[in-house]
Amino acid sequence: MKAIGFTQHLPITDEHSLENITLPTPTPEGHDLLINVHAVSVNPVDTGTRGAGHGRLAHPKVIGWDAVGTVAGIGRDVTRFKIGDRVFYAGSYKRSGSDAEYQLVDERIVGHAPASLSDPQAAAMPLTSLTAWEALFEKLHIPLHDRATNAEHTILIINGSGGVGSVATQLAHWAGLQVLATASRPDSQKWIKDHGADFVLNHRQPLPPQLKAAGFKNVDYILNLSHLDDHWNEIAEMIRPDGWVAAITENRRGIDLQKLTEKRATFAWEWMFSKSWYGYDLASQGHILDQMAKLLDEGTIQCTLTKTLQPLNAKNLRQAHALVESGHMIGKVVVDGPWA
Repeated sequence: MKAIGFTQHLPITDEHSLENITLPTPTPEGHDLLINVHAVSVNPVDTGTRGAGHGRLAHPKVIGWDAVGTVAGIGRDVTRFKIGDRVFYAGSYKRSGSDAEYQLVDERIVGHAPASLSDPQAAAMPLTSLTAWEALFEKLHIPLHDRATNAEHTILIINGSGGVGSVATQLAHWAGLQVLATASRPDSQKWIKDHGADFVLNHRQPLPPQLKAAGFKNVDYILNLSHLDDHWNEIAEMIRPDGWVAAITENRRGIDLQKLTEKRATFAWEWMFSKSWYGYDLASQGHILDQMAKLLDEGTIQCTLTKTLQPLNAKNLRQAHALVESGHMIGKVVVDGPWA
């Protein structure tokens, strides 16, 4: 089968950082789906994994954690899908990735692809949707179906225009919260307003004065999606007593939880791969993706795709990685088939 991988951790400007390769087609076992991949999206986890490390690998590594495709084979324990089903998923960090013509994925972390979305649109959504959903409703414990209660509460989403933020602002708005989100450029500020933010703050400037200027003493929830080290002191200042804070794993220096002590605030990490890494509560991710597909098909949640490259080859995937690494991407970039 065709695939895109690397044997060295190189800058994306190097043509060997991602290369077209040929690998054996894997065989599904147990709960595995063998998926014929149609389109893949690129996230910071892709660029971080590709760029981290030193030396030459003994075997080519295939990464990629966002895809849409059709089921081409099933393991003996599969019950949720049949051959020919169109699916979308983010996969597992432990297994070979979606940058391949065929990939094995546990059926329990796979969702039925939104019928109304194209392949590139569907490929843009799984990882960011799972991360946003788990952060809001599992880690911040926001009531999923209590809009009346949520309407009395506020959430601040730091970095609202990125991949996860673009979904989180929409989900928080759908849940009924008053949504404050940060963005620094006029185009990214417009983007988050169009995707559910009621108030916009600039994360390039001190946040607490902007929060007060918007009419808020503090907020009930904070979801940090970028540069936690830089924002931690502000977060501790802005969260209300008994408030909830969640963050994805982006800190580098460690955080001082003592700053939350007097407010008795709660802090939690969100890592979308945790369930597949440790093998617990796997079916919840398939369920979340099915709910997201319904919301997308209804038009309640908007697809966050902003850039599509074609066909699926190493050159276009390198370009997608470069866009993500630039730090200026709004929404998501997808590389669409056919495989070339």
